[in-house]
Amino acid sequence: MKRSQLILIVLGLITVVGLYVLPTVVVDNESKADTVSQENESSSVSSTDAIAMHDAELSPDQRLQINTLKLQIAENSSKEEVKSSTEEISAIYQELGKYDSAGYYLSLAADQQSDMELAEQAGKAYYEAFSFALDPEKVSNTAEQTRKYLNLVLDKDPTRLDLKTKIAMTYVSSPNPMQGITMLREVLEQDPQNQDGLFNMGLLSMQSGQYKRAAERFEELIKYHPNNFQGQFYLAISYFEAKQNNKAKAQFEKVKLMTEDEIVLESIESYLNKL
Repeated sequence: MKRSQLILIVLGLITVVGLYVLPTVVVDNESKADTVSQENESSSVSSTDAIAMHDAELSPDQRLQINTLKLQIAENSSKEEVKSSTEEISAIYQELGKYDSAGYYLSLAADQQSDMELAEQAGKAYYEAFSFALDPEKVSNTAEQTRKYLNLVLDKDPTRLDLKTKIAMTYVSSPNPMQGITMLREVLEQDPQNQDGLFNMGLLSMQSGQYKRAAERFEELIKYHPNNFQGQFYLAISYFEAKQNNKAKAQFEKVKLMTEDEIVLESIESYLNKL
């Protein structure tokens, strides 16, 4: 979880999906991007709007770099060159927080080359976009793309529990949230110490107001993964919300020693002042 996401939670916006600040969708259909599938087209903006949004967000150097990389892709480059150029484009968009744009270009290359490494990168980029999305349509679209590409990898390697937890979380915001919860339980059955599984089950317990259950999940998490700062922080909040004041105070004091982030420290002080 990124610092910006944690800070939003610190400020009191505690939810599981639809928690984060929405980055603008930027997808520019040029060169080989014209071969995009109907599924990707449905979630992209028009070319004219996309170009205008690029102009607003990209620096001249970034714009030149992306255009150069697109030209390289269009010039019948080798698979290795296409992959490298696509990853460079993706890195630029991810640096700007345009995760769905990063996923878009990675997915094009993954589809064209049937490359599982690119498919995984695409799925993870779409998952980042999903994690930040507030708009219901964008949540649905990025969740679908996450599942599409991560399932390609998971089908070939069912031991990838890290991917299974991401797929599970995309179902939590769907019309069938129990499918996601069931998948997380399956992850923990296979690996009771799984960091992502324990963390996400803790978050889901918080979302449903089951703070004692959330505290149990986070206690288990930090027992196996003591350096998981988010887990330590959420444990303190769970104690606070469950009215376990002594535990909450001790845990907040512990978390204070784990960070120098001023916003987080201010939030901790605000909680301590309420105890």
